[in-house]
Amino acid sequence: MRRRHFLFATGSALSASRILGANDRVHVGLIGCGGRGRYVAGFMRQVPNVHFSAVCDVWREKRLAAKQWAGPDTAEFSDFRKLLEHKPLDAVLVATPDHWHAIPTIFACQAGKDVYVEKPLAHNVREGRAMVEAARRYQRIVQVGTQHRSAPHYAEVAQIVQSGVIGEVRFVRVWNYSNMLPNGIGHADDEAVPDGVDWDMYLGPAPMVPYNRLRIGPTFRWFWDYAGGTITDFGVHRFDTVNQVMNAKAPLTVSATGGRYVLKDDGQMPDLLQVTWEFPGWVLSYEACNFNSHGTGGRTPGMKYYHAKGADDRPHGEAYYGTKGTLMCDRLGYEIYPGSEGVQRVYKNSTDATALHARNFIECVRSRKKPNADVELGHLGTNIAHLGNIAYKTRRKLVWDSVKEDFEGAPEASALLSRKARKPWDIIG
Repeated sequence: MRRRHFLFATGSALSASRILGANDRVHVGLIGCGGRGRYVAGFMRQVPNVHFSAVCDVWREKRLAAKQWAGPDTAEFSDFRKLLEHKPLDAVLVATPDHWHAIPTIFACQAGKDVYVEKPLAHNVREGRAMVEAARRYQRIVQVGTQHRSAPHYAEVAQIVQSGVIGEVRFVRVWNYSNMLPNGIGHADDEAVPDGVDWDMYLGPAPMVPYNRLRIGPTFRWFWDYAGGTITDFGVHRFDTVNQVMNAKAPLTVSATGGRYVLKDDGQMPDLLQVTWEFPGWVLSYEACNFNSHGTGGRTPGMKYYHAKGADDRPHGEAYYGTKGTLMCDRLGYEIYPGSEGVQRVYKNSTDATALHARNFIECVRSRKKPNADVELGHLGTNIAHLGNIAYKTRRKLVWDSVKEDFEGAPEASALLSRKARKPWDIIG
């Protein structure tokens, strides 16, 4: 099967982007005015001569709050297509739910705007490839919000592993643990659409369903229509890091198991998921658990750990098991545990790199250099998560052809690489 070609939406033609100098003002539009969007936007605005000239959200309350934050001269829109017509804009920050990442990014590239798009890159594999093709076709800077790529300590981890300090690494483990007991995301009945919410626009390419408050806001991540659960929310960061550290691109096979065993709420994703990928010469294992936050355990005095709350838990991270030692890391630091003579015990704390990542994007808008988390890298990292979910849904071991971006001999799995979007948003074929 040959890679599919994508039909991009018709609309505004590619605009002539102005060439920005190091001191020129960069005008940015915010698409998706929730907590994460405002958080990343705040770091972008710390870069000199960056101004958020327009904001957009289907939720009026969030849109108006963002306008107040951005300033009185900021335009506000409920439709991202209108925002893209706002003449001052050089770039956009897309911080919508996952099912709304691809289309605004593609439209923005067509309109001559650079894009910072939150992770996961896309709702499915075909959308992600269409985003890469749009970025290349229209020569746009597209940075994915996998901020580990801008973290100095992760660059050190890559150098340590690739130089052989801990020996041959044949096994890598990634984990995301959290305790959502006793109620998970809870229960909610369908109801009338609240005033100030454009529900039809929120659903966009997703199926039409009655309004439910759990399907909008942070809990959208627990519905297949809009997202992929813990593995696409938290896992994508770490899969991108594994690709960086192991100098990898794509697995050869994938298998998965799990289920929604404990949480009795309205969420649809498994509360326990275990996935195994085979790469050339090594194996990656992933665990997502939503009813226990211990993770690996094991703590070094004085070290900080991402989202650790108890005395012994280690809820998120990666472990690289070498023949001479083991390296464990998360976004707040890394540790080396010697396994043989000549390997030193090392530990180092760092900080989250979102601010550096946002700055890198603005620098690349000005310089036209490739960003740290270029869209192709984001696509490859996100694909690892998508393949895990597809293996879980099909309950079979799958063989992946990374050139064709398709499974071998598994049509039921291939059907899950994309979805039929709701009109008029069925533009990615």
